[in-house]
Amino acid sequence: MKVFEPTIKDIAKLCGVGVGTVSRAINNHPDISPETKQRILDTIRECGYVPNDSARNLKRSDTKAIAVLVKGIANPFFTTMITVIEQECKKRHYSMELTHIEAEEDEVEIAQKVVKEKRLRGIIFLGGLFSHSEEKLKKLHVPFVFSTAGSIPEHISKKLYSNISVDDRKESCKMVEYLIGLGHSKIAMIAAEVQEKSIGQLRLEGYYDAMRAHHIEVNPKLICQTDDRYSHFSLKNGYITTKKLLAGRENFTALYAVADTLAIGALRALHEAGLRVPQDISLAGYDGIEMTKYTVPSITTIHQPIEQIAKDTTKLLFDIIAGKQSHQHSIYDAKLIERESTARIGK
Repeated sequence: MKVFEPTIKDIAKLCGVGVGTVSRAINNHPDISPETKQRILDTIRECGYVPNDSARNLKRSDTKAIAVLVKGIANPFFTTMITVIEQECKKRHYSMELTHIEAEEDEVEIAQKVVKEKRLRGIIFLGGLFSHSEEKLKKLHVPFVFSTAGSIPEHISKKLYSNISVDDRKESCKMVEYLIGLGHSKIAMIAAEVQEKSIGQLRLEGYYDAMRAHHIEVNPKLICQTDDRYSHFSLKNGYITTKKLLAGRENFTALYAVADTLAIGALRALHEAGLRVPQDISLAGYDGIEMTKYTVPSITTIHQPIEQIAKDTTKLLFDIIAGKQSHQHSIYDAKLIERESTARIGK
């Protein structure tokens, strides 16, 4: 079934104006009334029409390319995934269009533009927060896969999209359970991007799950949010958030950061405060990035199967493009890697 993609003629017809008037509205030409211009722009937005300058001079063609839209590119976790996805694209003689999405930007609206302008065949969304309506997603007229994104609301039809991730809430609970098993009950947490359905929220819920299961009262002063002025999962945010936590003078014996990058930043802040890891404070992260093997001490983490997720995400998208596969929804197991940064309390 052919998907309707509006043209400039369709917009003109819907607005009851000529194609030239639509063109003037798009190009912000002064020779058009503000009311007409606004009506045209509103119609363009509602219909999902994206002007395509290249189409004026070139025949429409199917480019062998996909888009990868990334929220949180400062996180080395995504660097590994992007590298693997690019390698998988090259094997299939496809090119990869990489776009970095800022925290406040709407990735679906940007995807609509990129697909139209580049004539792409599919999209991979890496990370981010899922907060889009089904109606909005239907305007993406190519297959797409959400990879390592937050939880997707149940009211969105699973026939519309694919997603691949780990169970962030379960795996986060696993890490806190591990720390409790070492005798820790005063467990501080660096939380990031805690919005409904986000990865940050799911990992925070996992923390609460473990504490409740062991009847340990949560001290809200030990849960410290990252600073909105900086990239939420950056080394710098881990550093400054830990300094803020320490300034609160609340006693804790373990610190769990919801990303390895935050844990590495925290390691520096703890060192500057004269606290030894793990003798004074046990420290744990999440993601399993390569860097955590080489810090001193090396960092205990939840290791996501990054390369496998990236390979499977890419394969799934290409299979859907080729008509070999329908949309899939896969949850992968992560693994707790115990390293030097955690120890039994009092040891």
